[in-house]
Amino acid sequence: MNIFKQLFKSLYSPRDIASFRFQGIGKTILYVFFLTFISILPSVYFLSSGLVNGVNEVEKSLDSELPPFQIENGELHSDHKAPVILNKENFTIIFDSTGTVDTGDLNNSRNTIAILQNSAYFIAGGQIQSLPYSMFSDISITNDDLLEILATVNSSLAIIIPLLGVVILIFASGAKFIEVSFLALLGLLLKKMLNRNIQYRHTWRLAAYSVTLPTIFFTIMDSLQTAVPNGALLNWLVAYIILFLTIKEIPQPKAKK
Repeated sequence: MNIFKQLFKSLYSPRDIASFRFQGIGKTILYVFFLTFISILPSVYFLSSGLVNGVNEVEKSLDSELPPFQIENGELHSDHKAPVILNKENFTIIFDSTGTVDTGDLNNSRNTIAILQNSAYFIAGGQIQSLPYSMFSDISITNDDLLEILATVNSSLAIIIPLLGVVILIFASGAKFIEVSFLALLGLLLKKMLNRNIQYRHTWRLAAYSVTLPTIFFTIMDSLQTAVPNGALLNWLVAYIILFLTIKEIPQPKAKK
């Protein structure tokens, strides 16, 4: 069975998942990478589109809408004594050299660039990237300097975006392998409860396919930019139930006479 059929079967059929316990570990690992790749597509899409729109909007705003400023000794300086919030069509730009804006409020923001007192923040596709000014403590940056930097970034987006996608894939894959490995440990408890003759290598394969349904569900929710209450708990609960039903499909060992 190819990887696409396995994905489809894993959405609804514990019996088919149970049959995957004997397949090669290499194919299962490949499936986890494939599933992770699908799960990050919405995040990468919104991050890349937000990055492109954000760079363009900041370039326009620096020319005419933001006050003159200077980043020096790791801090933003400006004669403007109040925060500036620019609401664009699909983007928000926040400028604050006074320290009034609380960085914790940015967690609920979407498609936002915040130029704050000590750091700049970029929020898009559920991802928050920060750039502390302390990285440039030895140099001074003004509006004009930032415009030159943004022009360089804009011309390099075709390289930057794929690199960001690879980084996201690496971290997401690591998290997915940890999730599968922990779920496989729970599978050892389930196989004792259900009296099934399988080992950890089998429960790991089963766990890899049991996470398919919650992963695809949250991928769809991410593509709709819809938050799911208690998402982490729901993810584990659904995966655990599917693993339970899968192990239950495995025949019990025959009693010795």
